[in-house]
Amino acid sequence: MFKTDVEAANAFLKKIDQLKAEIAKKVIGQEEVIDQVLISVFCKGHALLVGVPGLAKTLMINTIADCMGLKFNRIQFTPDLMPSDIIGAEVLDEKRAFKFIKGPVFSNIILADEINRTPPKTQAALLEAMQERTVTVAGKNHQLDNPFFVLATQNPIEQEGTYPLPEAQLDRFMFNIEVDYPSFEEEIKIIEQTTGISDPKLNIAINQEEIIFFQELIRRVPVNQSVVEYAVSLVQKSRPNAQNATDFIKKYVSWGAGPRASQYLILGAKCHALKIGKYSPDIEDVKAVAKPILRHRLVKNYLAEADGLNVDSIIAEII
Repeated sequence: MFKTDVEAANAFLKKIDQLKAEIAKKVIGQEEVIDQVLISVFCKGHALLVGVPGLAKTLMINTIADCMGLKFNRIQFTPDLMPSDIIGAEVLDEKRAFKFIKGPVFSNIILADEINRTPPKTQAALLEAMQERTVTVAGKNHQLDNPFFVLATQNPIEQEGTYPLPEAQLDRFMFNIEVDYPSFEEEIKIIEQTTGISDPKLNIAINQEEIIFFQELIRRVPVNQSVVEYAVSLVQKSRPNAQNATDFIKKYVSWGAGPRASQYLILGAKCHALKIGKYSPDIEDVKAVAKPILRHRLVKNYLAEADGLNVDSIIAEII
């Protein structure tokens, strides 16, 4: 496709700009959120979006899928949703033979809406698919589509009747992305665009083969040893019983991030570097992706709650 990796990296930068220009036709603002979602797509990760209803989370993912020419499925999680509703089931056909009917998980981009509203066994069915990229039904393995990306949403307000994701399952998400309210100017643009008759047409900015190629390219990006050491020391610092943990971390954190955080910091930094026109990541790229990667991996203690500290302010102390 390209003669050298440098040529491919330049093409990636152009593709990202085209992709963002197409997405901006329908999604106003939320640039940081879109950036982080795109990084997780190209790093073969998954993302958890946390935000109140009505902030265009579903529209954003739908738009990204359209601009990438990928298949998109939305699963609305409810307390009575069963694993077979997600992965599919075997049914008897007219010849009295078992036939596998694929569930909505057989798609490129999955929006798992309000994932914390469904019981743990259904959450686990999706999370197995996320980790292994296969599903097992009646002892048979079924390979999922490539690329495969899960974007789950959670509503931070209503906690009644929810099943919070356990730490082990949260760890499978590369990013925990906070979606905030739009600014005054952005909200005016949103109202003007959505209450009129305009319906912008989206063009496919990147195809399936190119996505898979760029996912491999990101893996090949060289990283300086000092950047790897910085990423690992950052994760080590988040663990209260580690040698280099500060008194602040020992005081306010009960559990720190695991090795998966270090892997994602390096992968995220590689993609972030290419996205802004660099050929190799530096410490600034690691810092740029640190908050969404560490946000759901640190468990603060009661003292942090009592002192009104949020996880972001704890991460800011160790970066």
